[in-house]
Amino acid sequence: MTQGAAAARYVGQSVKRLEDPRLVTGHGRYVDDIVLPGMLHVAFGRSDLARATITRLDTSAAEALDGVHAVFTGADLNSYNDSLRASLHPPESPAPPANMLADGDVRFVGDPYVMVVAESRYIAEDALELVDVEFEPLDPVVDYETAAESDDLVHPELGSNLAHDLPVPNPAQQEAFENAAHIITETWHQHRQTNVPMETRGIVASWQPHAGVMEVWASTQSPHELQLVGARVLGIGEHKMVVNFGDVGGGFGQKMFLGREDMAVLVAAKLLASPVKWIEDRRENLLASNHARIEQMAVTMAVDEDGNFLAADLDQLEDDGAYPLGGPATPGAMATMLYPGPYRMGPVSWRARTVYTNTCGRGAYRGPWQMESVAREQMIDRVAREIGMDPLELRRRNVLTPDDLPYQVSTGLFFETTISPEKTLDQAAEMIGYDDFRAEQAKAREEGRYLGLGMALYIEPTSMGMGPLGTESAMLRVEVDGHVNVFMGTGSHGQSLETTIAQLVADELGVRPEDVTLHQGHGSGYGFGTGGSRSAVIAGSAARGAASGVREKVVAIAAHLMEASADDLEVADGVVSVKGTPSASMTMAQVAATAYQNSDALPEGMEAGLEHTARYKAPPNTHSNACHICTCELDPGTGKVTLLRYVVSEDCGVLINPMVVDGQIAGGVVQGIGGVLYEHAVYDESGNPLASTFLDYLVPTAAEVPELETGHVVVPSDTPGGHKGTGEGGAIGAPPAVFNAVADALAPFGVYPNRQPLDPNAVLSLIASSNDS
Repeated sequence: MTQGAAAARYVGQSVKRLEDPRLVTGHGRYVDDIVLPGMLHVAFGRSDLARATITRLDTSAAEALDGVHAVFTGADLNSYNDSLRASLHPPESPAPPANMLADGDVRFVGDPYVMVVAESRYIAEDALELVDVEFEPLDPVVDYETAAESDDLVHPELGSNLAHDLPVPNPAQQEAFENAAHIITETWHQHRQTNVPMETRGIVASWQPHAGVMEVWASTQSPHELQLVGARVLGIGEHKMVVNFGDVGGGFGQKMFLGREDMAVLVAAKLLASPVKWIEDRRENLLASNHARIEQMAVTMAVDEDGNFLAADLDQLEDDGAYPLGGPATPGAMATMLYPGPYRMGPVSWRARTVYTNTCGRGAYRGPWQMESVAREQMIDRVAREIGMDPLELRRRNVLTPDDLPYQVSTGLFFETTISPEKTLDQAAEMIGYDDFRAEQAKAREEGRYLGLGMALYIEPTSMGMGPLGTESAMLRVEVDGHVNVFMGTGSHGQSLETTIAQLVADELGVRPEDVTLHQGHGSGYGFGTGGSRSAVIAGSAARGAASGVREKVVAIAAHLMEASADDLEVADGVVSVKGTPSASMTMAQVAATAYQNSDALPEGMEAGLEHTARYKAPPNTHSNACHICTCELDPGTGKVTLLRYVVSEDCGVLINPMVVDGQIAGGVVQGIGGVLYEHAVYDESGNPLASTFLDYLVPTAAEVPELETGHVVVPSDTPGGHKGTGEGGAIGAPPAVFNAVADALAPFGVYPNRQPLDPNAVLSLIASSNDS
């Protein structure tokens, strides 16, 4: 179901993914597939305590083991700590101590304190058993809700566990509260989760002393971030840091920045002048890569008698862990700024805080600011119940309509005229059959069955045009045989850029998608990589610009050779022809051969060759929007929640490849479902992680996920091609939609949850609490 603009020749079509023949036949090339002569392997010794002083660390027995080439501690590597910060952050940014390896103490379970480099991973793991280490345990800071007031400090060097505190009062909010008919307050809690990419982190580094070059193969979302930071750490020129980019088995934010282990491998390779490989195992990934979603938002909303949203007050608190991946910058401020979302809402005051704890560091995870939608959409359902209004009707009374646009949000955000929240809300309600479900739900309750419906409406900021995130380059070259190569700084890790960029180029240049090959990483102009839902707008616009530049030259050469007017020529499927006279034509290969091999035949003054470089600078934001609605059935005897239907109405502008868009939405939805119902990285009060394998950290399978039904509203953006980002939307909308569905199913019991996960134990506890009251 699609509302909006018609498709172009290739853009807008579900073109077969060009990656699939390689990937589905097992011919992908991942980091662990890289084997170099003389390659050594790394294993890290990690702390089993959340906070402790290292009182003894003797590596002599490990060093003596046959096959071990080196054992490194913090004393060996941490002198390279000159600049471990991400390139996004200036040197003066406050941050925890930049140690590759723990030195003197450990600060979370999984903190690496020793690194063994050996002829095999097996030998390296055996050597770790020979490291003689003793710890003096200290009281850890585990509860992020009390961390700011604790006298125990995660990082004594910083003098406080408070990493970030940004209060933004709004005096008008208090006045609105005084005149409100209803004031409702709730604190919404999310819980600790992690990204769980199919391919864990990994890196191979090879130092070439004769050239002073470090060559790297990595599982990364951002090849140029690895180049910039790696060169800084090693003290070499960026041109001497060569990053090779192959297939990447998922990242979801986890592979945007360099981890401490990555940097340690780089330094070890340089010190040993030998290729060094580290592949993270699944336990390490679950314990020590990064965690996310550990946050809460206290919300107070003022509503008038008709259900209009008058004002809100927000207090956001987030757990940064010990060593946040990419630095201590917090998405909390963005979450509070985005809270009004797709609704007319009066003044909002807010405070955003982040604290350090003795746990795995926070990192980006698909839609890292999504607490704004979680808290808002769950709050709207809570408000609806409190004032006795249907939650769909409450949203319809407050949702932004075309007459409201453009819209200035009280928190400082600005929404352009190209969003469509009202349309997606209506489309999703129609797809789910809202009124019919409510009738079915009422009948089911009479029969002792507990059905629920939840919805979530949101606006997603994509393609943010700020700093290094806001620009991307593309160099396009038509080779002598007519094939098209595109070189970009992107870092595709499941977004199908090999196909979608080829579709954009094919339409703009006049070739077929299969005639286009995308090259990422080394040899391309700077780009921040793939993240922040930026590829369609920013990378796509750069590719479109490069293709346009080459097309102009192709037409000029063909017009000159065929003695025709450029205005009379058209280019399609790699053939330049005179409109209406297809027999008068040249192939792209013939034009390219002239451009490279017979430059004397080119128009006077034209440069030889057939290539063009373009760089695109994005506007501050390009907003997507969507509505998610799901239904469920709850078993009060077991606490099990079964999802029945799940629909999404998405407006991501002009779709490049509908199949790819639907795949991106589905992947995010499944992660959101997992977050609410299954996934939980649990710590005990001593800071011990209790979910270090997939036996304990549960992820949903196909059996738990209903068939996803997707509809599209197409309102083109003001960017080239009219595209908007969509990579993170599924993971933003799914958690509150699923949560609200379960809360709705629980309504007959007179309880209302305010925290995730809603696993069977949590559901049974809520039902039991209703029986006790």
